[in-house]
Amino acid sequence: MTGPLSGVRTAVNPLRQLTIDQLRQRTSLKWREHPDDVLPLWVAEMDVPLAEPVALAITDAVARGDSGYTAGTAYPQALAEFARRRWGWDGLAVERTALVPDVMHGVVEALRLVTEPGDAVVVNCPVYPPFYEFVAHAGRRVVEAPLGDALRIDLDALEEAFRRARAGGRPAAYLLCSPHNPTGVVHSAAELTAVADLAERHGVRVVADEIHAPVVAGGARFVPYLSVPGAENGLSLMSASKGWNLAGLRGGLLIAGPAAAADLARVPFGVSVSTSHLGVIAHTAAFRDGGEWLDALLTGLDDNRRLLADLLAEHLPAVGYQPGQGTYLAWLDCRALGLGDDPATVFLDSARVALNSGLTFGTGGGGHVRLNLATAPELITEAVRRMAGVVG
Repeated sequence: MTGPLSGVRTAVNPLRQLTIDQLRQRTSLKWREHPDDVLPLWVAEMDVPLAEPVALAITDAVARGDSGYTAGTAYPQALAEFARRRWGWDGLAVERTALVPDVMHGVVEALRLVTEPGDAVVVNCPVYPPFYEFVAHAGRRVVEAPLGDALRIDLDALEEAFRRARAGGRPAAYLLCSPHNPTGVVHSAAELTAVADLAERHGVRVVADEIHAPVVAGGARFVPYLSVPGAENGLSLMSASKGWNLAGLRGGLLIAGPAAAADLARVPFGVSVSTSHLGVIAHTAAFRDGGEWLDALLTGLDDNRRLLADLLAEHLPAVGYQPGQGTYLAWLDCRALGLGDDPATVFLDSARVALNSGLTFGTGGGGHVRLNLATAPELITEAVRRMAGVVG
């Protein structure tokens, strides 16, 4: 293994490699949604160059004209090896995986495997907005289980939500966000074991969105849901998308626990064949060869978390911020600023800083914003300076 975990010198911090002029040449959503006078710290894209192993894998494929339908098991094999190295988990069986176009489409397919239209899907709010959108589009209904103290899973609230979801004996699922978006909480093994126990007792099937699994702070430990006792009938979605900034090179994996293999066998052929071949090549290279680059990124994100905490303490001390152990997102409580339920609108209109509105994250999101930390420290500094100018 390369990087800090093995004592080997890491690569240059990728968050410091691109200038704002270079970033403004990008044509992706983050840098095209707003005018050039806006600092975009919103959607989950990172301001980084591609990791060299990923870039080489893609360009080699293009040079070969290798742009057909995807085949083989290189992707799940690379993820299984990554899971052994990073998380000490050897339970990812290649034969219990299926390719999906991306994680959220994989979530929908998983929900279709374990529920029927009209059934309930439990989520921990505030949570990633597409959970609401995709669940509704799939014809299921959301049941909220609000987060508790320190923005962690409230097991009592979760059990009550399970009871409501299973009312009348209908099937139900729990869409677990792990690590949690937007709070950055990394669930402990004890918490996940308790979740599995509750799900078993109430007959709820767990579908874990683990797209941010590679992105954990120094000293934190990501625990795969399928690795804990009682999670054998769970389903998980993983991808290199967030860890290596590959949203434009789509590809995800649906992973089944030992007792869910039969469910996985019912994934329609059209789902897997719709996965991007170039995306699979990119994700495979990231998991197989991108460890050194990832370690440099994680170090840079640790620095940015500390920087944001210091800047807020100095310039916006009324803002509540609890640095997360996972993701590259910061959940900011702006209720004490007197900017109303949607401070993101104020910061965009008056400070020219684009953040995600907390209102879209469900119950508990009012008065909050989500800030994307995966950018240069100078942009974070300038963003906080502008935000403070609005309040002051």
